[in-house]
Amino acid sequence: MYALFSIVILALVIAALVDIITRDEGQVRHLPKMVWIILVVLLPLIGSIVWFAVGHDYSRPIDLGSFGDPRRHETLGFGSPRSTEQELADLDREIAFHEKQAEIQRLEAKLDRRRSAGD
Repeated sequence: MYALFSIVILALVIAALVDIITRDEGQVRHLPKMVWIILVVLLPLIGSIVWFAVGHDYSRPIDLGSFGDPRRHETLGFGSPRSTEQELADLDREIAFHEKQAEIQRLEAKLDRRRSAGD
């Protein structure tokens, strides 16, 4: 009986810690994340229950798919998903823009050299 109770408490504490750590600061209520972690570690049963009852913000879903890549937010409902072809077309336009900027700078430098040589 004690072993089962201990396993349930351990699972609850692990679930609370994982939930706290994976949430953004904006998804944590009432206390900073570090204080919640310390609370759950020092008072496992009470801290975990209080976390899920009070600290957990259920109004905003957790972002499980970004893995640090801000472009993935588009496919998680934060914008319209884009196809690979659309992203490649955007990259092509960006490359063409930078190539034109480099050409303009090269021509301006050439013009400046001609003006200074003519003086």
